Amino acid sequence: MLEFSGAFTKCSDLHGSGSSRTLIRRLSLFRYAYSRPVILRGLTDNTRFRSSCSKWTLLEEYGERRVRLSTANTYSYRKVDIPFREYVDVLLRPQSADALGSDTLYFFGDNNFTEWQSLFEQYESPPYVLPRTSGAYSFGIAGPGTGVPFHWHGPGYSEVIYGRKRWFLYPPDQEPHFHPNRTTLSWVLKTYPNLPESEAPLECTIRPGEVLYFPDRWWHATLNLDTSVFISTFLG
Repeated sequence: MLEFSGAFTKCSDLHGSGSSRTLIRRLSLFRYAYSRPVILRGLTDNTRFRSSCSKWTLLEEYGERRVRLSTANTYSYRKVDIPFREYVDVLLRPQSADALGSDTLYFFGDNNFTEWQSLFEQYESPPYVLPRTSGAYSFGIAGPGTGVPFHWHGPGYSEVIYGRKRWFLYPPDQEPHFHPNRTTLSWVLKTYPNLPESEAPLECTIRPGEVLYFPDRWWHATLNLDTSVFISTFLG
């Protein structure tokens, strides 16, 4: 388990339950859709999906199936296919601060939707999409200290099923200083403590049951504080 402390600017929060959900969808999320990340709570119930994502359930169902891993650097050039059980038994471990992104294999994004469809069908995605977009899932499992360094893409949601994931975000016009082949852990330990206040990121830690909405083209890096299971819904 990794812990970090210090002053930071948090992502905004939205809570929803019962009849308040419609109000949040119609008013509050529009407020953030194109301008600022926001944490959503209480909008979905993924208890069943969480149960299906336990280590032993996943190994029993998918252990012998092959998964595609990507190098955990900004451009993710290298990809490797291995049995899911081998990934869990051999590679799902804490990240060394000295490891390079090009040497770190990360399970996220390159999912075979035919083989994993029965799992994805159990997931309840956030009940809101931007106009003229639809959602595409990316599922991941990773050890403590792993993550993806700064990059950007279109808008979407990220939900943590197990563990905790810390996010560091910058608006599109504020490109962060980072080395594309250094891990997020290296950036947090070596660069982050020396940032002037004017260059500090917006940041938050997402826990089980919480969903982060990230707007279009926002720079972001992620750091898994524990062994984590997570799923993103990309809107495109």
